Amino acid sequence: MESLANIKYRKFFWPLLVGLVIWLAVPFKPASVSLAAWHILAIFVATIIGCITQPLPIAGVALVGFTTTVLLGVVPMDTAVEGFGNKTVWLIVMAYCLSRGFIKTGFGRRVALIFVRLFGKKTLGLAYSLMGVDLLTAAATPSNTARAGGIVYPIIDSLASTFGSTPKDGTERKIGSFLTFTEFQANVITSGMFMTAMAPNLLAVSLAKADHVTLTWMGWFLAGIVPGAISLVVVPFLIYKMYPPEIKDTPNAKPWAEAELAKMGPMSRAEKIMCAVFALALVLWIASSFIGMDAALVAFLAVAILVICGVLTVDDILNEKGAWSTLIWFSILIFMATELNKLGFIPWLSKTLGGSLHGINWVFVLAILLLFYFYSHYLFASGTAHVSAMYAALLGVAISAGVPPTLAAMLLATCGALFSSTTHYASGPATILFGTGYVKQNDWWRMNAILGVFYIVVWFGIGSLWLKVIGMW
Repeated sequence: MESLANIKYRKFFWPLLVGLVIWLAVPFKPASVSLAAWHILAIFVATIIGCITQPLPIAGVALVGFTTTVLLGVVPMDTAVEGFGNKTVWLIVMAYCLSRGFIKTGFGRRVALIFVRLFGKKTLGLAYSLMGVDLLTAAATPSNTARAGGIVYPIIDSLASTFGSTPKDGTERKIGSFLTFTEFQANVITSGMFMTAMAPNLLAVSLAKADHVTLTWMGWFLAGIVPGAISLVVVPFLIYKMYPPEIKDTPNAKPWAEAELAKMGPMSRAEKIMCAVFALALVLWIASSFIGMDAALVAFLAVAILVICGVLTVDDILNEKGAWSTLIWFSILIFMATELNKLGFIPWLSKTLGGSLHGINWVFVLAILLLFYFYSHYLFASGTAHVSAMYAALLGVAISAGVPPTLAAMLLATCGALFSSTTHYASGPATILFGTGYVKQNDWWRMNAILGVFYIVVWFGIGSLWLKVIGMW
């Protein structure tokens, strides 16, 4: 007989306690906040805390929150299920399937090996080449965890083994530590450069739309290209100085990559199709604002072509657990956040906080909000939970204080990627790459603290000026 799943019931304590306290605090709620808005707030906060404590996987927590909302009559079922029809959610699901093609066909590995062959003569060049792989695949890989763990890290692990660098025998600092930590930072940077580079970005886009601010794929790309390029160039060099590898030259990397490419043989038909479809998706995403084609439709088109051509099977799509898990929790969190807005809680909060900041220059307000948003991630183990909990409220406060709406929406949205550069539990890629044992915890926190200041200056400082240049505010 099959045994029951191991549920961490103790971790339900805080979500239930906080949710009940808020639910029962109705006598103390502001008069202008409706009873339904207060109750959805209680369930939403309990769900977010559950996403942090994780008595169940995040999709399970969201499902419990959804069921509770409808069961207690806070929102009718017909309204609640509307979140599952959100096109942003389906864009993520299809993009997950598209990224599956990178791994299944071997196209992602081939690209990585080509980069290593071209730029891998020195350790720093090797780091830049791996960063290039992450950059190239980021636009169509909304799972930054899959990008780091499924495409780039296997190459790093093989390279480190080739140079005799492994945590098992204390030789991780030879080359493995440097490459692993640089890839983590590359993943953070590329996640901020493309709307479709990680799921929380698309959640922010949906939440911004509720505040009547539209962020397009091309607009996001233009906003991120300058701070992103600066970061991609400078960060590996900073890490090289702070955390230098013992091996500076890697003459074996090129022959190793050539040998691995030889084993793979010439590009298969599946890889060629994957390459062509990826290029098509990028072109259509870039042109979507001009030709009127929805970004979600582009993702559906790309996956449909891969299925018609036999690159992906229907089973591949059905077995893409990350996509369907995202469909559940993302739809539910968007539904709850939308209801908070629709029922009046977010507008009330924004107006109240915005009023308290009246008279303060909006530049200072925006700076305070961004710093608070960035550093509060030390309390979160999920970018999704953090964006769900704070993005809409902070955006509302910023707009109420007079911050140009698109500027506020864009900087807060990219902050959702950058604040992953805080802890070893900050995101999926952080958990995977830290878990390899190549980088010690004190080194991880120390270097992230330094690089966090760099990101704040480049993305929020220079980034704001760049957004002004391109007319986004």
